[in-house]
Amino acid sequence: MSLHPDRLFPADERTRAIARELHGRTAGLPLVSPHGHVDPRLIAEDRPFPDPARLFVVPDHYLTRMLYSQGVTPDELGVPSVDGTPSEVDGRVIWRRFAEHYRLFRGTPSKLWLDYTFQEVFGIYKELGPDTADEYYDHLSARLAEPAFRPRALFDRFNLEVLATTESPVDSLESHAALAEVQDANGRRWGGPGGKVVTTFRPDNLIEPDWPGWKERVEELGRLTGEDTSTFDGFLAALRKRRQDFIAAGATCSDHGNATAQTADDPAEAAAIFHRALKGEASEADARAFPAHMLVEFARMSVDDGLVMQLHPGSVRNHNEWLHEGWGRDVGGDIPRATEYTRALKPLLDAFGNHPRLRIVLYTLDETVFSREIAPLAGGYSAVFAGAPWWFLDSPEGMRRFREAVHETAGFYNTAGFVDDTRAFCSIPARHDLARRVDAAFLARLVAEHRMTENEAAEIAVDLAYTLPRKIYGMEK
Repeated sequence: MSLHPDRLFPADERTRAIARELHGRTAGLPLVSPHGHVDPRLIAEDRPFPDPARLFVVPDHYLTRMLYSQGVTPDELGVPSVDGTPSEVDGRVIWRRFAEHYRLFRGTPSKLWLDYTFQEVFGIYKELGPDTADEYYDHLSARLAEPAFRPRALFDRFNLEVLATTESPVDSLESHAALAEVQDANGRRWGGPGGKVVTTFRPDNLIEPDWPGWKERVEELGRLTGEDTSTFDGFLAALRKRRQDFIAAGATCSDHGNATAQTADDPAEAAAIFHRALKGEASEADARAFPAHMLVEFARMSVDDGLVMQLHPGSVRNHNEWLHEGWGRDVGGDIPRATEYTRALKPLLDAFGNHPRLRIVLYTLDETVFSREIAPLAGGYSAVFAGAPWWFLDSPEGMRRFREAVHETAGFYNTAGFVDDTRAFCSIPARHDLARRVDAAFLARLVAEHRMTENEAAEIAVDLAYTLPRKIYGMEK
């Protein structure tokens, strides 16, 4: 088994030949990863990866949720439980269980990513299944023990130019501080401004008053910054100060995973909600309203300090209560919902949508708004850009539908380029290759239909893959 060189390209021979040529223009470009969830400790410590099961299966909720849906319980996959209930610890047993069910991923982007990773990164070309599970496990284990397969070596082999991680304002940023002290063979620093690994400011756990531990985190923010976070003004001052710490650690962006895109611009009401929340008196309506007020406050901060805002709304977090109660957050129990942007964002856009210092990238899990709301907003405000298909939509068909729905209204240059949004470090090149192939196929059709020239398409392909993410997310050297 080997990857077909024309995978994801059009079936029509003439259009496929154009796509092949366009992809050739982007295949060797450096990878820019402006949004993701790789643990920075991975790069800072540069230790060998764990066994194949803990590298590929246990932390990847793209995989575990599919297996849950077919009756394989989290404890059988080695996912740690909230209460310490024993789960499978034998990596080989977990891997065999995964291999037994690998057929479930046929036709999904997960299989495309994994097959690419197995072949292109680890050099194994057989189909994964029950009969080859042990052979895979032994091969992968042997490679992971080699220095060439440590995180920093793979980072350079992947041609990663910059990787953004995501941290909370109350994170210590110790790993980023350690990376800033290390240089590669060419003298480039691994961390800090202009470094190879940068952080992203993600304040969700400080702007959702009903998130368990919220008050304690507000107090910790005060201790970290020396500000009095018992007042709303002090809370805002602490956030501003902490953003400067993130910028010093290389951050060019903030990221906001609010439940909705709702915004509100009433500082007095925001302060009143904040004080009710500190006293434990916030209502459900308060818990919904406070993040809306804070999005405008963060836009105000971005105008001052230049951090690019990324807005990732529309997920019903922890919808599967059984998973959440047993295994915690971020284990595959989230479900998308319909999300409204046009009215929801108007208070923020009234205040800052045309400000030259603001840049906001809008993502969605609701593809019905691609053409109705996201594209017109990106095409109508200088501060707004359409983010790449995300999470449940980061698939070949989702990416194609995005291009079809957005480009005629917003053009290509009001989109922000591809982001891989992954925790799975070894899959980063696979995800970028898939996106570049889908874009090549889409652009090839426009060329074949004589809607643009091949030279125009080649320039756009390079911009989508490399130029735009560097520019929009402030990562230009």
